[in-house]
Amino acid sequence: MNDATLERFHYDNKIVKYFGAATIIWGLVGMLVGLLAATQLFLPEANLGNPYTTFGRIRPLHTNAVIFAFVGNAIFAGVYYSMPRLLKTPMWNKSLSWFHFWGWQFIILLAAITLPLGITTSKEYAELEWPIDILIALVWVAFGANMIGTLIKRRERHMYVAIWFYLASFVTVAVLHIFNSFELPVSFLKSYSAYAGVQDALVQWWYGHNAVAFFLTTPFLGMMYYFLPKAANRPVYSYKLSIVHFWSLIFIYMWAGPHHLLYTALPEWAQVLGTVFSVMLVAPSWGGMVNGLLTLRGAWDKVRSEPVLKFMVVAVTAYGMATFEGPMLSLKNVNAIAHYTDWIVGHVHIGGLGWNGFFTFGMLYWMWPRLFKTSIYSTKLANTHFWLGTLGIIFYALPLYVSGLTQFLMLKEFNEAGRLAYPNFLETVIQIVPMYVLRALGGLLYLVGAVIMIYNMWMTAKQGTFQETEEDQAPALAKTYNPSGEFWHRAWERKPVFFTILATLAIAIGGAIEIIPTLLIKSNVPTISSVKPYTPLELEGRDLYIANGCVGCHSQMIRPFRSETERYGEYSKAGEFVYDRPFLWGSKRTGPDLHRIGGKYPDSWHYHHMVDPASMSPGSLMPSYPWMTTNELDISDLPAKIRTLQKLGVPYPEGFDQQATADYEKQAAKVVANLKDAGVEVAANTEIVAMIAYLQRMGTDIKQQPTASNK
Repeated sequence: MNDATLERFHYDNKIVKYFGAATIIWGLVGMLVGLLAATQLFLPEANLGNPYTTFGRIRPLHTNAVIFAFVGNAIFAGVYYSMPRLLKTPMWNKSLSWFHFWGWQFIILLAAITLPLGITTSKEYAELEWPIDILIALVWVAFGANMIGTLIKRRERHMYVAIWFYLASFVTVAVLHIFNSFELPVSFLKSYSAYAGVQDALVQWWYGHNAVAFFLTTPFLGMMYYFLPKAANRPVYSYKLSIVHFWSLIFIYMWAGPHHLLYTALPEWAQVLGTVFSVMLVAPSWGGMVNGLLTLRGAWDKVRSEPVLKFMVVAVTAYGMATFEGPMLSLKNVNAIAHYTDWIVGHVHIGGLGWNGFFTFGMLYWMWPRLFKTSIYSTKLANTHFWLGTLGIIFYALPLYVSGLTQFLMLKEFNEAGRLAYPNFLETVIQIVPMYVLRALGGLLYLVGAVIMIYNMWMTAKQGTFQETEEDQAPALAKTYNPSGEFWHRAWERKPVFFTILATLAIAIGGAIEIIPTLLIKSNVPTISSVKPYTPLELEGRDLYIANGCVGCHSQMIRPFRSETERYGEYSKAGEFVYDRPFLWGSKRTGPDLHRIGGKYPDSWHYHHMVDPASMSPGSLMPSYPWMTTNELDISDLPAKIRTLQKLGVPYPEGFDQQATADYEKQAAKVVANLKDAGVEVAANTEIVAMIAYLQRMGTDIKQQPTASNK
């Protein structure tokens, strides 16, 4: 082709460098916070004796920092590098690129401020309050608009497979974020979910599972299809397998959310659907893994010698392991063993540390020298990072699998008399402390490897010269194109708007079929006449429970297993949660379930347990909360909370907002009197009073059969 027919243009490497640097910086922050949280699980003193660094506050900080800051910035670095090169055009709008960058960093900064302050919705992976949710939507739309604009001005007619995954990720994350974030504001930094109880649980795990799918998986699959062939200098193994992988994955994934809620109060039909589609996920997931690994056919000598490919091979293998284990955990008999135990934490981190973390490291090691027109500073250091990271994953995950099985076996065991062999939940916690120590060691090894990478990246940049823009050339896209006998999918690939519509339909079907009946058909959530709305004092206590992240360690969902009903009490019913906004069923039991804690102990027990947990439960690893006995609770927005909940359908009587404060004070006085009778002096307006009132309310709306076991 004559050079005169080619158009010259430049790729913007500066935005890639900034997103790459943000990936490295926020990754270090997220891992440090994670290491602190892991240490707190066996060393309560590591909670540092203040409200802002307790496990319940920093756990969501860790997950948000790793998912949205570390992994999120890695996604954007990979997309901004690969997409222009695949489409032979710069990104459509440089201003949008920079709005995206600074907007995303501002969101992360807001998360880092608000979560330790206890400003949270408590929803897994969606903890940020409503003003930040709006900002997330704006920044995400800017990112998507930039992608669509780049597609429209492309010089490459057909969209490569990586672009398919980028498009599906943009559309689906937008849909998930918007629908899960329906909430009614009380004030600038407080809201209540539009959904309640069972409905909230289903919507949240439709979001939560698919946030893992379309934020932590599909963008990385897109990057796998670009960076792995580039690093190996080999073509993708199978184009047709890519097609099957993409369409089956995005369609099936959206049905699988209910597998997080097996044996709960969720309607049985929804649980069955979640299980069936979760098991089906094995096929497309492993199709992608096979396509990635077989791309390396004939390049295994290169894998042995190049750390970039080592990281990517382990990443794709970890993806395959996690996406086999996930569907297996969706089988009800396996779920009964693993759910609410450390097994789930190990499973999640195989994906997080192995798939997302290692692929990010491999991508950065490949991309960084090219941005700075040099070679990697030290291959030896990169290999050291690889082995430290691999050992870190092993030391992290294996102890958690052992811990999970230990919890299951101990909590399910009955003695010859037909009673629980280990009625006290704390007995299991004491047994698994060594596993928590090993887990922290694994996290430390992984962190040390990341620090080595940071040094290696810094020295690579120092020895090179950054190329802010990179020139390329390609012919303009012809206005007319009428192929004969074109493969049907190839025709779709040159129609980005049509392709996006098809992808949107594919992801919308599963969610709509599962969620709409649960929201609209009342028989899915049978009402219980004895269940009443929370009193003003209990409502304030519940909000305090949420602010302190108690749901991160304690579930409020007793499943219909004999071992659980013997230990905790009557199993949980769907109708008990109709006023819970948000639901608090929990994902992991680091401590016992609390759904039937109400009335079990006197107010003074709860007081001493919050001030010094070990005084009531010897050997407890729970942090202490002494400040609750002196911190005054601000209830100035209590009337607004009542009005907001009334708008959401909670049947408080008309005008109740005007008497809510008086009701609060009346009930608080009773708690104070109970504590005084037990020799404890405390002011009625302190946080501890509201917390005790909420704990004493839990699970008392229905009559329970007494249990013989000591819980």
